Amino acid sequence: MMTLVERLNDDMKTAMKAQDKETLNVIRMVKSAVQLAKIELKHDLTDEEVVDVVSKQIKMRKDSIVEFSKANRDDLVAQYQQEIDILNKYMPEQLSLEEVEKIIDEAFIIVNPTSQKQMGLIMKEVNPRVRGKFDMGEVSKIIKDKLNNL
Repeated sequence: MMTLVERLNDDMKTAMKAQDKETLNVIRMVKSAVQLAKIELKHDLTDEEVVDVVSKQIKMRKDSIVEFSKANRDDLVAQYQQEIDILNKYMPEQLSLEEVEKIIDEAFIIVNPTSQKQMGLIMKEVNPRVRGKFDMGEVSKIIKDKLNNL
């Protein structure tokens, strides 16, 4: 089984041979971010840690898309969307909204929260099962809504 770092290296070679500049640039950016994380953590990254790096890259681009949309920079929106599409190839299978809601419901049964203050306990329960597989901002909103309706 190939690690995510090995896959990035292989895909980089393929992109070089194919002269696919877009993919090559995105992979180089991810590899740089992985290298930074490796230096910070002082060890080779696990696949899970590489997924965290990739998901941060995706989040940065999504945030940029929001700003560029406001400024009517459709050229940049399209470019960043294309980069997100490339990055998504390195993410685990994404969960559906129904699957995430089921995981959150299970966490509510385990934690049995009585107030908004227990959001952290629920997030701690949900995070390992959802991380990298669904937008954590959305997860947070769903949990807040459920807590508000207690």
